[in-house]
Amino acid sequence: MTTAADIRLTRFSHGAGCACKLSPADLRTVLGLVRGIDDPADPDLLVGLDTSDDAAVYRLRPDLAVVVTTDFFTPVVDDPYDWGRIAATNALSDVYAMGGAPLLALNLVAWPREGLPFELLARVLDGGGDVVRSAGAIVGGGHSIDDAEPKYGLAVVGTVDPARVLTNAGAQPGDALVLTKPIGLGVISTALKRDAAPPELLAEAVRVMTALNDTARDAAAELGDAVHAVTDVTGFGLMGHLREMLVASDVGAEIDAGAVPVIDGVRDLLAAGMVAGGTQRNHAFVSDTVDWGHLPEPEQLLLADAQTSGGLLLAVAADRAGTLVETLRTLETLAAAEIGRVIPSQPGQVAIR
Repeated sequence: MTTAADIRLTRFSHGAGCACKLSPADLRTVLGLVRGIDDPADPDLLVGLDTSDDAAVYRLRPDLAVVVTTDFFTPVVDDPYDWGRIAATNALSDVYAMGGAPLLALNLVAWPREGLPFELLARVLDGGGDVVRSAGAIVGGGHSIDDAEPKYGLAVVGTVDPARVLTNAGAQPGDALVLTKPIGLGVISTALKRDAAPPELLAEAVRVMTALNDTARDAAAELGDAVHAVTDVTGFGLMGHLREMLVASDVGAEIDAGAVPVIDGVRDLLAAGMVAGGTQRNHAFVSDTVDWGHLPEPEQLLLADAQTSGGLLLAVAADRAGTLVETLRTLETLAAAEIGRVIPSQPGQVAIR
């Protein structure tokens, strides 16, 4: 008899975690067909759709704005509690990327009521709730539907001072680019679905995906105006989210591929063909604006790897980048590395060195 403990949640998922997202190209197509997308914005809508940022920010009064976001996805691991923790951490990350503090979350649930025991769903919600509470916020309810494929995430509301909102649109030529978590999570998730992920590597991936980005937000806040732009790195991969930042900021960038932190063991899995479909779509989307130089294709795919609950990517004044990296390491952030610099160029153009 099959018990809840025997069930592998990733078997119910067509893709893993944020790799399930529509590609940037698909989103561009859809948004181009939506009526009213270019309507004049309310002046209190400080951050909306126009720069493809991580969350919306709406000013309520001169000293208070709300940050509103949502994120959900299919199982990225088999343990339901860990899936809940990862999904909640991922959703909260959007608030941190805007410089905000989470306040309230609502559960978003799709569940095959005839296919999976409800005790598994309870464990998913336990994991998500524990992360929300650890972030100093509360779960105020949610919504559920019967669906053939399980999905879980959160809608999150946070708060931020309107004068201290961080966006992806302020990167300046000469800025250093700093990344706060290692990449390779999509490779590991794909290997798990194919029964090829070593247990110790899976454990490290869970550790990375459940680490809140609040410490990175705090480190950025300490530098004040020296931090010019921030985004979090999730389903579009490092290169996809970097491209969004560069386009929004009207600049280009150079990336030192060797400086990008990668989870130990990921390259072995990559060599064995563990590449998510979302990663391949990311690579295709960014390649028209990236000069890959002599970088081998597997390394290109790694830079485009679809992350789930990845780190923050920050554009910071070059003379303060060392301070930021040192602070991040003091706070025991999972990775703190200067990976490149912002340059004057065609918007979105990237050269790999």
